[in-house]
Amino acid sequence: MCSPQESGMTALSARMLTRSRSLGPGARPRGCREEPGPLRRREAAAEARKSHSPVKRPRKAQRLHVAYEGSDSEKGEGAEPLKVPVWEPQDWQQQLVNIRAMRNKKDAPVDHLGTEHCYDSSAPPKVRRYQVLLSLMLSSQTKDQVTAGAMQRLRARGLTVDSILQTDDATLGKLIYPVGFWRSKVKYIKQTSAILQQRYGGDIPASVAELVALPGVGPKMAHLAMAVAWGTVSGIAVDTHVHRIANRLRWTKKATKSPEETRAALEEWLPRELWHEINGLLVGFGQQTCLPVRPRCHACLNQALCPAAQGL
Repeated sequence: MCSPQESGMTALSARMLTRSRSLGPGARPRGCREEPGPLRRREAAAEARKSHSPVKRPRKAQRLHVAYEGSDSEKGEGAEPLKVPVWEPQDWQQQLVNIRAMRNKKDAPVDHLGTEHCYDSSAPPKVRRYQVLLSLMLSSQTKDQVTAGAMQRLRARGLTVDSILQTDDATLGKLIYPVGFWRSKVKYIKQTSAILQQRYGGDIPASVAELVALPGVGPKMAHLAMAVAWGTVSGIAVDTHVHRIANRLRWTKKATKSPEETRAALEEWLPRELWHEINGLLVGFGQQTCLPVRPRCHACLNQALCPAAQGL
């Protein structure tokens, strides 16, 4: 038998055990506070930092402009590249048609006495090319008729690199006289012939840069030599005739002061397929119609289209 005090203690223990089971494992009785552990403290600190951190405003989106070149499939087959417009003279195409019409007879001195007609067509290729270069050197500041006569006298003696080097200066001077600046040309012909023999095996160079490096050879001669001797169009050959006519017709964007300046100005806009034709065409036109002094504007088909003719 238990005393009343023992019975009370037993009942109290039973009630406490029953309540502990109902709270589940790890649960504490109501009214008891749980001591915060390390993990709970870190979480609390993090929450505090969030509450005190400044509010970040969303950044404004920036537009990025990207330039790119589309692929061939995006461009589409057959698409042409963009062409940059270039300056060209007013009425130049009609002026060219008129000059061709005035030159259709091909009866100017350049047409039968020019460089293309001064070399021996039956000679070996190397000799032909040398004769082309020599005729161009003689033609500077000289009429075609005089150049052709000098070339005939030289060819009669057998015109080769070796024959020229074996000819004394006095004899060579007599053969080429009366070409312009014949004394200087004797010296240039001898020097150039020696270089050709030593460096090129008696042939002439096949580039404009090498040609103009030869004594007595200028840009006009080099471009004509490339065209006639090598069959290559390297540029527009501009002499005094082409230089004069291009300025009279305003075929240059601004007035030019030298043939070489005119060549550069013409090559900027004149279609390349016309480069070979333009020299002979304008030289003959200058010999017959557009003369240096007292041009025959009354007989020119371009009288109404030529700016220079309006001022005469």
